[in-house]
Amino acid sequence: MNEEQAVLDFFAQKQNLPLALSVANQVDGIRQEMNNDFWRSLCERISTGVPGWRVAITEDRNAPECLVGLHLQPEQDQKIYLRPMMEQQFLGNTLRIYYGLMWSTAPSAEQKQLSAIQTLSHAFQESGFKNNESFLAWQWSVYYPRDMNFLLRFSIHGDALLDEAADLMLNLLERQRDALQLANHALHETTRGPAVSTVSLDKLRVNLER
Repeated sequence: MNEEQAVLDFFAQKQNLPLALSVANQVDGIRQEMNNDFWRSLCERISTGVPGWRVAITEDRNAPECLVGLHLQPEQDQKIYLRPMMEQQFLGNTLRIYYGLMWSTAPSAEQKQLSAIQTLSHAFQESGFKNNESFLAWQWSVYYPRDMNFLLRFSIHGDALLDEAADLMLNLLERQRDALQLANHALHETTRGPAVSTVSLDKLRVNLER
């Protein structure tokens, strides 16, 4: 019997249940802290390679101390845009990371039919991405951020893992940089009101005196 099995057998005994639960709680805390460290580190790494974008951490709505992903916003503020993102999602009894382009707010039917949006959507579909009401494009990654293999790799070969994960986002932006820029510009144009001409007070006075 190896040491690992001996420990498992020890915790399986009824009289050791309180200790087993205490250890489980501590391990859950370690997993959570490592998970947060992963997203913070990934955010810093991606921030250095995406000019024109602001990178922000995504928090769990119900538990702000729990980080669940990151997203990018254009440096120029606009009412609606497509934002590159990466996030973890519950999948049965585990978590899996997915990434893609998410709508910042629900688009209108007309906005969905914009030529630049259709072109970008088609390009992602050809690359195997899926779509739904919230996402123009999304795809599962190979990462399960709470699993033992992922956490062990992050603790031992963290830089290599972070480089791989960052490349998912950076490659997405590199391949579709121009098309995404055109799509967000087209969306911005749909929210701009008609141009308003301005006339100086002096000119108004002259016109009134005529």
